[in-house]
Amino acid sequence: MTGTTHFQIHTLHQEDIKGLIELSASVGWDYDEAEIKTVMSAGTSYGHKNEQGQIISSAAIIPYGQKLASIGMVIVDQRYRGHGLGSALTRTCIEAVPEDITIMLIATPEGKPLYEKLGFHTVSCVHKILSEDYVPFYTHRKNGEYTLSPLTDDHLDRIVELDRSAVGANRSAFLKLRIRQADRGIVVTDRTGIAVGYGLSIKGPVNTILGPIVAINQDVATSIIDHLATNSRGKLRIDVPDEQYPILTFLEDRGFNKVSEPPVMIRNAKQLPPRNQTLYGIAAQVFG
Repeated sequence: MTGTTHFQIHTLHQEDIKGLIELSASVGWDYDEAEIKTVMSAGTSYGHKNEQGQIISSAAIIPYGQKLASIGMVIVDQRYRGHGLGSALTRTCIEAVPEDITIMLIATPEGKPLYEKLGFHTVSCVHKILSEDYVPFYTHRKNGEYTLSPLTDDHLDRIVELDRSAVGANRSAFLKLRIRQADRGIVVTDRTGIAVGYGLSIKGPVNTILGPIVAINQDVATSIIDHLATNSRGKLRIDVPDEQYPILTFLEDRGFNKVSEPPVMIRNAKQLPPRNQTLYGIAAQVFG
């Protein structure tokens, strides 16, 4: 193996899910079938295969309307590192969308130098926080100003609208998939019946991910988190955008602990699309 020309880049499909799960597990990541199906359905996944047909690398690009796209699931089998596979796949993802679309990713420490060489620069970070023993905060859910209800298809248009303002891009196609995948979905309405926040919990093989979480203020956000966390079992994970740093105090009081602070990096723009500061928890690092 002297370079990337030894391996062909493949577009990956449903029949490759098992191989992707094995690749993910080999580096200590916990992608499962449901998560990879959502990644594949929302975007396009690429990878290299060795002579035996085993998947030895992966990357995915997920477009959100005409303004934003997210790169994630960038993995290279440890036995095949140092030969440009990750760089080749990331370039393929970049070339899959128009040059005027902002491309974002959330980098690992190992991947950050590679992304910088490919033209990405750091604009922010997320705070990865985990909990094995959540402490409920019931008083937040007794606030008479807001009502928490199960999220249904009737809420979709308003959820898409809230999410667009929070993320700066239209993620309607992705949200439909993510809602179907979710273990629970919550919508918060005010006294006039207008939805002012929503949240999803996604059951994974190791952690239950709480996100996306979008709310008009921290009180609504903590109500959503408290409801989802109290009704989930096992380990919990939230990735909090840096602009919502103040909510970390609340979450630490409830039993969460910060374990890392991965950078948010972008290409094709100086900043992310304008956001209204209502995103309290991202969907997952692959989705941005």
